[in-house]
Amino acid sequence: MEDVFKTINSVSKAIYTEKRSKFIAYAIPVQSVDEVKNEVEKIRKEYYDARHVCWAYMLGAERKEFRANDDGEPSGTAGKPILGQINSNELTNILIAVVRYFGGIKLGTSGLIVAYREAAAEAISLAEIIEKTVDCQLSISFEYPMMNEVMKVIKDLQSSITHQIYDMDCIMTLEIRKSHFEELQNRLSKIDTLDIIEEK
Repeated sequence: MEDVFKTINSVSKAIYTEKRSKFIAYAIPVQSVDEVKNEVEKIRKEYYDARHVCWAYMLGAERKEFRANDDGEPSGTAGKPILGQINSNELTNILIAVVRYFGGIKLGTSGLIVAYREAAAEAISLAEIIEKTVDCQLSISFEYPMMNEVMKVIKDLQSSITHQIYDMDCIMTLEIRKSHFEELQNRLSKIDTLDIIEEK
């Protein structure tokens, strides 16, 4: 379903070595491009003496926002294989950064591709992969006597109440999966005295 996506729960770290070159891979959950930039910057500062910090990220439930960076490695040998691992695991809202310390032996193009791919795969394998839903919010107001009717719709559509005020006029903020959003709106709009205040 289009309102469910896979991401990782927390940061994981893996170390992969190939012909004395050391690859330190981080898989990091992220929500925005700004967050990606901050995380890459932090890794660069921590590993200031490393030759390369290559990375790739994927954002959004539709998995349409992504980028890969070779950071001075031959074109397509680092960022692409890292992104390939994100894709083959169908992950999003994730950054994978791989730090490379050169060990004195050149790996060649195919060697680099394998090393970056394996380092990224290892970091993903150590992460906890979770499923999340794309949720929408809806704020409503209604008169107290309609409470039972409203609660029935909320329960039927497995919506959750994130905020509520009970008075003569009741105000509620609901959170619901994107795929159920339209049905929730339709059913609530049939209830007398109910107004939809805001949706996002």
